[in-house]
Amino acid sequence: MKKINQTEILKETILLMKMKQAEELVQLKDQYHYTIESLKPLNLIKNAFGLMATSPEIKGNILSNIVGMTTGYLTKKVLLGSTHNPIKRILGTVLQFVITNVVTKHSETSKL
Repeated sequence: MKKINQTEILKETILLMKMKQAEELVQLKDQYHYTIESLKPLNLIKNAFGLMATSPEIKGNILSNIVGMTTGYLTKKVLLGSTHNPIKRILGTVLQFVITNVVTKHSETSKL
């Protein structure tokens, strides 16, 4: 049998540690480049819109907000038309705001 030399074991361990260190350095560099790429403003915006487009809850919220805003706007136009009276315009805007909020909040109950 061959006698195991402590120096040989130490050299082998050092070699294995150097290989592990080189591999981890490559992984660290890859992670660095990935992080830099993902933190670019354009990529942040793309990811945010991508998440919004795939989330059914957000889609429903956007749809109910659009319906509410459209209903409020159309109600203002039907009731007041295009008036030049500043008091009527302010009241029309308040009416539009109230109707938009009511329709948006109650659109969840109408979906059931």
